[in-house]
Amino acid sequence: MAYKETHNRWTDLWMKFVTWREHHISEKSFMVILSLVTGIVCGLAAQLLKLLIELIAGLLTSHFNTTEANWLYLVYPVAGILLTVLFVKYVVRENISHGVTKVLYAISRRKSRLKKRNIYASLIASSITIGFGGSVGAEGPIVYTGAAIGSNVGQAFRLSPRMLMTLVGCGAAAGIAGIFRAPIAGMLFTIEVLMIDLTGLTVMPLLISSIAGATVAYILEGYNSEFFFAQSEPFLTNRIPFSIVLGVVCGLISYYFTKVMFMMEGIFGKIKNQGWRIFIGGVIIAGLIFIFPPLYGEGYTTINDLLNGNVSDVLDRTLFYVDRENVWFIAMFIGAIAMFKAFATSATNGAGGVGGTFAPSLFVGALVGFLFAFILNNLDLGLTLSQKNFTLMGMAGVMAGVMHAPLMAIFLTAEMTGGYNLFLPLLIVSTISYLTIQIFTPYSIYTMRLAKAGDLLTHQKDKSVLTLLKIDNLIETDFREVNPDMNLKEMVDVISVSNRNLFAVTDSDGMLKGIVLLDDIRNIMFRTDLYKKMHVSRFMSAPPAMIDINTPMDRVMEIFDKTNAWNLPVVDGGRYVGFVSKSKIFNSYRRVLRHFTDD
Repeated sequence: MAYKETHNRWTDLWMKFVTWREHHISEKSFMVILSLVTGIVCGLAAQLLKLLIELIAGLLTSHFNTTEANWLYLVYPVAGILLTVLFVKYVVRENISHGVTKVLYAISRRKSRLKKRNIYASLIASSITIGFGGSVGAEGPIVYTGAAIGSNVGQAFRLSPRMLMTLVGCGAAAGIAGIFRAPIAGMLFTIEVLMIDLTGLTVMPLLISSIAGATVAYILEGYNSEFFFAQSEPFLTNRIPFSIVLGVVCGLISYYFTKVMFMMEGIFGKIKNQGWRIFIGGVIIAGLIFIFPPLYGEGYTTINDLLNGNVSDVLDRTLFYVDRENVWFIAMFIGAIAMFKAFATSATNGAGGVGGTFAPSLFVGALVGFLFAFILNNLDLGLTLSQKNFTLMGMAGVMAGVMHAPLMAIFLTAEMTGGYNLFLPLLIVSTISYLTIQIFTPYSIYTMRLAKAGDLLTHQKDKSVLTLLKIDNLIETDFREVNPDMNLKEMVDVISVSNRNLFAVTDSDGMLKGIVLLDDIRNIMFRTDLYKKMHVSRFMSAPPAMIDINTPMDRVMEIFDKTNAWNLPVVDGGRYVGFVSKSKIFNSYRRVLRHFTDD
C-alpha cells in the first residue's frame, strides 16, 4: 500500500512537470535538451554492449590454442543461441530479431512508439549471442536499443509524433556513433537507412545526439579509432580503374549477401518447430565456425589483421594453421569465409540468435577488398596494389551496397579507421557498389521486408504520407446492407432510412455479392407494380473493384485512379467490412501531410 501511494505521488509530480513544460517550453527548444540526454544514455548503452560482448568472448576463448583447431567452437555458438532463445521466450516474450527493420516499422506504423523492454532486451540478447560466437553484429541491436531509449524519453514527455520520430532517430544515431565513435556516420545512418529527412527541425537534434554518443565513447575508450589503420602507401590516380572494378565487385557481392540472407530467412521461416530451428541453425553455425574460426562473433579481429598486413594470422586457431605460407590456399580460405559469412549470419538469426548485419557487411567487405588486391598482386601482372587500402575500400563498398547507404559507408569507414586520406577511392567504390546493386534491387537488406508489406516510409513525401495512412481508420460503416432476395419494396424501405446513395449487397454469411446504386434504380423505385416482382438480385451490379483490408494505401490509390470510382467496398477474405471513399482519403492525406512536413 505504501509503495502504491509513493508511486502515485511520483506520478502526479511527474505529470505536473510535464504539464509545466508544455506551457513554458516549446517542443522545438525542449528537443535540444532531450537529444543531448538521449545521446548520452545511448552512448553509455553502446559501451555497455561492447563491454558485455568482450567480457563473454574473452572468458570463453582466451585459453584457445592458436596453432590448432579448437573443438569448443562446436559448442559455444549453439549454447549462446539456446540461452538467447530462453531469454527471449521467457523474459522478453516478444520477437526482437531484425532490430533495424523493427525500428523502421515503428516509424511507419506505430507512430514511432517502442516498448520499454526494447531498451534492454536486444542489448542483453545480442551480447549473449555474439559473445558465444554467433556470427552477427552488435550494431543492429544498439540501433534498436537507442531508438527505444529515444522513443520512451519522448513518450514520457508526451511529444508529438513528428518530434517522437526525430527522437527515435536521435537514439539510433547516438547508438551508431557510440559503438563506432563515428558521429557523422551516426547521423547519416538515420537519413539513409531510417530515412528520416534532414530538415530544420531534425538537423540540430541529430547532430547533438550523435556528438554526445561519440563523446561518451571517446571519454571511456580513448581517442583511438575502432580499427587500427596506418596508411603506409598513398593512393595513386592510376589505381582509379581498379577502384571502379572493385566497386562493381562489391555491388555484386552485396547482392549475393542480400539474396542469401533472404533465402535462408525464408527457409528458417518455414520451419515452425523452434527446436528444429535451433538444431539446424546450430549445426550450420557450429560447423562453419569450427572450419572457419574468423566467422566467430563480429570478426573484428580478422579485419584488424587484414588492415595491418597480418594476413597469415587469419589461419590462427584453425585446422589449416600449417598452411600459413601457401599464398593460394590463403586466398581460397579467405574467399570461402567471404562466401559463407552470409550463411553463418542468417543461420545465427534463423536459429533464434539476436544480432545485426552491420558488422557482417563490414567483415565481408574487408575480405573482398583484400582478396581483390591480393589475387592481382600474385598473378605476376606487374601490379602492386595496397592490400590494406583495398581492404578499407572493400569495407565501404559492401556496406554501401548491403545498406543502400553510400554516404554512411564512406564516413563510417573513414571515421572508424582514420582513413580520411583515402576519401576519393572510398567515394568511388561506395558509389559504384550502390549503383551496381540498384540494378538488381531498389531496397536494402533492412527495407525489403517492409517494402513487400507496404509498410516502408521513404523520403518521397507522397509515398510516405500514404504509408502513414491506415485503411482501418478510413473505412466507413454507415452504408446500409441489403440481401439479394429482398424485393423492391423492402429496398425502398431501406433507402428511406439511409442517408447514402450506395448499398452493399451481402448474403447471410456477410459475403459481398454486389452493390446497388440509387441512380441505377431511380427509374423503378416508385413503380408499385414492381414492388413484389423485382428483387435486389435483378438490379444489383458488380463494384468497379473490391479492396482487401490488408491492401497498402498506395495500392488503394492506384485502384481508385484506375477505376475512377469515388467509393469502393472493403472486404476481409470476401466478407463485407465497409466502404472507403476517395474524399475521406484526401482529407486524411492533407491532414497527415501538413503534420508530416511541419518544421
